[in-house]
Amino acid sequence: MSWSELQMLPVLWLVVTLVVFLFASWLNAKAGRSPFLHPVLVSLTLIILVLMLSGTDYQSYMSGGQYIHFLLGPAVVALAVPLYDNRAMIRQMWLPLLVGCTSGAVLAAASALAVGVLLGLSDEMLLTLAPKSVTSPIAIAVAEKMGGYGSLAAGLVLITGALGCLFAPWVYRLLNIEDPAVKGFALGVGAHAMGTAFAFEYGVMAGAFAGLAMAMTGAFTAFFLPFLVVLFGL
Repeated sequence: MSWSELQMLPVLWLVVTLVVFLFASWLNAKAGRSPFLHPVLVSLTLIILVLMLSGTDYQSYMSGGQYIHFLLGPAVVALAVPLYDNRAMIRQMWLPLLVGCTSGAVLAAASALAVGVLLGLSDEMLLTLAPKSVTSPIAIAVAEKMGGYGSLAAGLVLITGALGCLFAPWVYRLLNIEDPAVKGFALGVGAHAMGTAFAFEYGVMAGAFAGLAMAMTGAFTAFFLPFLVVLFGL
C-alpha cells in the first residue's frame, strides 16, 4: 500500500491523534503540569508538524479526527453532572455568579479590543481577537460571523486558556482565595475549556463551577459582542 493510499485511512489519523495526545499528557506531567506545555497545545503543534511533513491535507486528517471531534459534544454535556450535584449552592449564588460572568466577559472582550486598537490592528484582526476568552467552537463561529478569521481565533483561544491557567494560581495566592467554587468560576470565565479542565485539579466543585462559567460566558459573549463591536466603530 502506497503512502497516498495509507494517509486516506481514517484509522491512521485516529491512532496518530490518540498517540500524540497520550505523549503530550505524559510530557505535561513530567513538566509539573505547566500550562505552557498543556496537552492541547502540545498535541496541536505536533499534529500540525506531522501533517506538514507528510503532506497531508486537513480533510484527510479529519476523516479519522472526526470521531474524536464527535465526542466533544458528550464531553461538554457530561459537565452537567457535577453541576447537578452542586445545584443547591448554585441557586444560592446565582446573583454573584451572574454579575461575575457578565463583568468578566465584557472586560475580557473590551480590553482585548482596546489593546488591539492602540496597536493599530486591522478591523479583521480586532474582530478575530474579540472572542478570545470563550471556548473554541463559539469563538470560531462568532469571529467568522462578524468578519474575522476563525482559524486564528481558535489559536488565540488556546493562548488565552494557557495564560489563564498559568496566572490563576498566583492570583489565588495573592488574593488569598481558598474557595474552590470561586477558583473554578474564575477559571471558567477567563480560561474557558482549558481552565475548566485545570479547575478539576482543585476538586469536583471547582470543575462544576468552571463548566458553568464557561457555558455562561460563551452564551453571553455571543449575544453582547456584536453590540460591543459597534461601540468600537468596527
